[in-house]
Amino acid sequence: MKKNNITLALAAALTFGVSTSATAAGFQLAEYSATGLGRAFAGEAAMADNAGAQFRNPAMLTYLEGTQVSTGAIYVDPNIDVKGELNVGKNIPTEAKDIAGSAVIPNFYLSHQLNDQVFLGLAFSTNYGMETELGGDFKATQYGNQAKVHSVEINPNIAYKINEQFSVGAGVRYVMGEGHFGAAMGGQDLKYMEGEDNAWGWQLGTAWQINDDNRIGFNYRSAVDLKLEGEASGLVFDMMAKQKGGSYTGSMDLTLPATAELASFHQLTDQLAIHASFNWTDWSSFDKLEANIDELGTQHIKDENWEDNYRFAIGSTYQLNQALVLRTGVAYDTSAVNDDNRTQTIPETDRLWLSVGAGYQVTKAFTLDGGFTYIFAKDASMTESETGLPGSFSGETTGNVWLLGVQASYRF
Repeated sequence: MKKNNITLALAAALTFGVSTSATAAGFQLAEYSATGLGRAFAGEAAMADNAGAQFRNPAMLTYLEGTQVSTGAIYVDPNIDVKGELNVGKNIPTEAKDIAGSAVIPNFYLSHQLNDQVFLGLAFSTNYGMETELGGDFKATQYGNQAKVHSVEINPNIAYKINEQFSVGAGVRYVMGEGHFGAAMGGQDLKYMEGEDNAWGWQLGTAWQINDDNRIGFNYRSAVDLKLEGEASGLVFDMMAKQKGGSYTGSMDLTLPATAELASFHQLTDQLAIHASFNWTDWSSFDKLEANIDELGTQHIKDENWEDNYRFAIGSTYQLNQALVLRTGVAYDTSAVNDDNRTQTIPETDRLWLSVGAGYQVTKAFTLDGGFTYIFAKDASMTESETGLPGSFSGETTGNVWLLGVQASYRF
C-alpha cells in the first residue's frame, strides 16, 4: 500500500496533478491537451500540433522535428444533479446537486527525433478518472453514495517512418490507479471498498499521408486490468462476519477498457483545414463490481451492465495569419448505459460538445494554445434497486460541463 501511494504521488507531482473528473463516456477522459480541446478533440489520431500528439497516436511522432516539449492543464467544472423519488411504500422526493467535483487535468509530453526515421516520445497524462458524492441529505444513498476512479499514466513511445506515406508507432503504458465505491443508509456505511494498483498496457498507431493535403491516422489502446487492493468495511460485511466495526482486507477488479480511434485531416486551402474522428470504447467489459474479501469471499458490490460507447467529432483549423491559428469543433458522445442500467453514482448520459480555441506563435520556437468547451449532458432517467434492500429509487440526471485549458509548447 505504501509503495503504491508513493508511486502515485510521484507521478502526480511530475504531472502537477490535482484530481480528475470524467467528461467523456463512463469515467473516461478525452482531455489530453488544451490544443485538442479547442477543436473538440476532432481528428486527434491524425494531428501533430505538438509533442502531445503521441498520446492519441504514437505514429504522429514522425511529424515532429527535433526535440519538442509540451505541457498544460485543463480545468473541468461539471454541474450534475440527480433528482427523483424514493419509494418505500410512499414516494419521498429527494435531490442531490453538483455531485461531481471540479478538477484540474494536467499533462506533460516530450518528443525527440533520433534520426530521419526513428522518433522517441514520453507522455505523462491520464485517460480515466471520475469522482462523485451524493450528500447525506439524499434519501437513496443505500443504492450508492460515492464513487471514484483516479489514474495517472506514464507512456513511453517509439515511432518509425517507413517512407513519405506511411508511419507506425507503439508504446507501453504504466497505469497507476486507485478507486472506491460506497453505499450508506442513515449516515452509516452499508458497503465501502477502496483500493489501488499499478498495471501495464500498450498502444499501437499508424499514419497514412495520402498526399500533401490529406492524412488518415489510426490508434488502438489496450485494456488495462487493475486489481485494486485495499480494504472493505460497512454494516453488510459486519453482519456477514458477525462482528461490529471491522475492516476487511481484499481487492476489487476494475478494467480500464480498450479504445480505438480512426481520424482524418484534410487541408482544403492554404488557411483552412477540417478534421474528424470516430472513437470506440469497449465499455461492455464493465459489467459489475465485486469485492474479493479475504475473510468473506467474493461479495457483490454493484451491477453496472455497460455497453460499448461511440464518439463522433468534426472540427476545423483556420490559419488567420502567420502567428495566430483559430480552432473550433463539435462532438457527440453516446452513453455507455441505457435507461435501465444508469446509476446515481455514475449518472452516465449522451453528451454534445461545442468547442473553440486558438494558438499563438510567440516566437518561432514557442507556442501558446488555449481552448474552451461547453458540454450539454442529455437529461436521462434512472431507476435503482438492490436485492435485500427495501424500496427503489426513480428519477433523472441533468447537467452540463464546461472546460478551460491552456498549453505551452517549445521546439528546440
